[in-house]
Amino acid sequence: MPGKENRLEAKVVSVNLSKVKGVKKTPVSEIELIENYGVNGDAHAGNWHRQVSMLSTLSIDKARKWGIDVNFGDFAENITVEGIELWKLPVGTKVFVNDVELELTQIGKECHDGCAIAKLVGKCVMPKEGIFLKVIKGGKIKAGDILIFVAP
Repeated sequence: MPGKENRLEAKVVSVNLSKVKGVKKTPVSEIELIENYGVNGDAHAGNWHRQVSMLSTLSIDKARKWGIDVNFGDFAENITVEGIELWKLPVGTKVFVNDVELELTQIGKECHDGCAIAKLVGKCVMPKEGIFLKVIKGGKIKAGDILIFVAP
């Protein structure tokens, strides 16, 4: 890893998965990430650039201020973190946690028409503040783990 000058840290507060696309994800005790695939058992896993989704508690708190009752996983994020404004990171940022290495491939996404998440929770923060990553090296992640973000 490069020097500390371009590193940021955040803490994992929840790991979440769902077996079906377009629904909230359920918090679980641990997730297993598979290289070039995503989260084992998650509907969004596959050989593409959005293998893993991540959202900050800052974004969830913003939705709560809108009056929406939301919890970790409700925006279909695989990993919920605290301590960082994820949407401000540049594409290409590397993320290290335990043995896992991820690469930031996309910031935000266009919600499809009739998005189940928006219907369930009202508004959605994922289009602007969620980030998507590709698994470079697999391993396991759980709540309490520390993520290290290294900008390109």
